[in-house]
Amino acid sequence: MLVNVNWLKDHMHDENVRIIDSRFSLGNPDRGREKYNQSHIPGAVFFDLEKDLSGLAKKHGGRHPLPNMKNFLRKVEDAGIDNQTTIVIYDEEEGAFAGRCWWLFHYIGHENVYLLNGGFAAWKKASGKTESTVPIYPSSSYHPNFNEDIVASLDDVRSIANGNRDTPLIDSRSRERFAGREEPIDRIPGHIPGAINLPWTDGVKNGYFIGPDEQNERFSELKKEDPIIVYCGSGVTATPNFIGLKEAGFANVKLYVGSYSDWVSYENHKVEKE
Repeated sequence: MLVNVNWLKDHMHDENVRIIDSRFSLGNPDRGREKYNQSHIPGAVFFDLEKDLSGLAKKHGGRHPLPNMKNFLRKVEDAGIDNQTTIVIYDEEEGAFAGRCWWLFHYIGHENVYLLNGGFAAWKKASGKTESTVPIYPSSSYHPNFNEDIVASLDDVRSIANGNRDTPLIDSRSRERFAGREEPIDRIPGHIPGAINLPWTDGVKNGYFIGPDEQNERFSELKKEDPIIVYCGSGVTATPNFIGLKEAGFANVKLYVGSYSDWVSYENHKVEKE
């Protein structure tokens, strides 16, 4: 799931390797593209969180719903990516925006997809080369095999909120947002009933994902044979927890894509606070 800077330096020019830059700023949606245009890893193509990795927000579905898959697949093919391509994705260093892109490729059934651990910051720190040239690749053909097993439905989450606690539900947001002490974005503070709080930031230290042993320790109270659902505010920052769980050996992990912003879009949904 992860590769380091040295691996990418050795393989970046391999014919079957494609690099994706997914830098983004929630406070300034144009900032990621601006950074890419200024400087990026040679050969990297740009995937925008809101234009490429998300669909249009509606009444329900959350702030970052799944993109229109025809549009996403066209973007993939325009980047010269086919089913055999090895993909390496990076953001600045957070891991969440790259994680969302990584998760989407898993959703369409792509196996050889990795995150650059440490992101663009690690690349620069290691004196990796950069360029401002926007590459153009011959279009490819991509045949998706959608993996619905990694998607949690609204009904799955409602079942937990209504008292079925057989499936752990992980809220990946900050402790303050989980407790309802602060809510900078969504209309109602709190969390989905039945959720436990494991902030995604605990699994990423100084821009690097912590190792499998440390991830195991984070999730030590969970059973590896159980299905697990992760969510956050809008289905983006939960993806580092998804990746951390997979690194720790959890096989059945699902993302509630709409996440808390979808949950509170329904008037009859209850929330809890601490």
